[in-house]
Amino acid sequence: MENKALHRDDVDWDEVRRTAFTEAGSAQRPGDTYRTIEVALNSLGDGHSAFYDPKRSKELHGDEQIRNPVEGRALSGRMGYLSLPGVQGSEKVFQQYVREGRDAVAKADRPNACGWVIDLRRNRGGNMWPMLAVVGPILGDGDVGSFVDADGKKTVWSIEKGSPRLDGDSTGWGTSPPVGGGSAPAAVLTSRSTASSGEAVTVAFRGRPDTRSFGEDTTGVPTGNVGHRLSDGAILNLTEVMDADRTGRAYDSAIPPDQPVVDNLGRGGSRDPVLDAATEWLSGQPGCA
Repeated sequence: MENKALHRDDVDWDEVRRTAFTEAGSAQRPGDTYRTIEVALNSLGDGHSAFYDPKRSKELHGDEQIRNPVEGRALSGRMGYLSLPGVQGSEKVFQQYVREGRDAVAKADRPNACGWVIDLRRNRGGNMWPMLAVVGPILGDGDVGSFVDADGKKTVWSIEKGSPRLDGDSTGWGTSPPVGGGSAPAAVLTSRSTASSGEAVTVAFRGRPDTRSFGEDTTGVPTGNVGHRLSDGAILNLTEVMDADRTGRAYDSAIPPDQPVVDNLGRGGSRDPVLDAATEWLSGQPGCA
């Protein structure tokens, strides 16, 4: 934690160490240290680091995963709609998510969408790379963002032939041809439930030409975690980087939308004012007018 944490320079490590060794001084087995580790993580104040015991770790990285489906549909006015939920689990889960997501994009792109609505309002995070593999063909090729660590070192996210890369290295999943030439106008929908990797996808669209965001501020953890597996299978999920957009702007708090709209999704409303605002804007863009 002292070597890798994003906010390591803001922590009194002598005090954290004293507290930890006092708390865990009588520990006889790994499980006796869990509470102490959680207290130490909380001292970082990043709001994102987490500790998972072996059972929870196995659940998070297993093949059984309950999540919202990836939804794609064509809207009136030749607009495409993609609802992109979070995803966590095993490699098998990620492969299924990408297949489902790319099928949803193809479904929404009939016939040749003039613009896109990317709905991230229910995306609470997980693994960002399958998400980028789904929206890559819409984002278009090129650099779309980066991670920035405590020393200012950057590692770049990019899209190549619809597939995400980190500093030029593939993160998995095959290529997928761009839709709309990878440059169609895009409206990104966010809410207070848009978190973590959901915020990373939000950031990937920031600074993109002909792109505008609608809805509410995101949760406020646009940061990247690295999982450190401990001896008994527990995982220390440590926040080590901030997300930065393609212009170089870094984020470490809630991301406000370009156009604030109160979201009633899941709150009993019959209308969707955020989607209405997004489609109204899209309808005025070249190609959709």
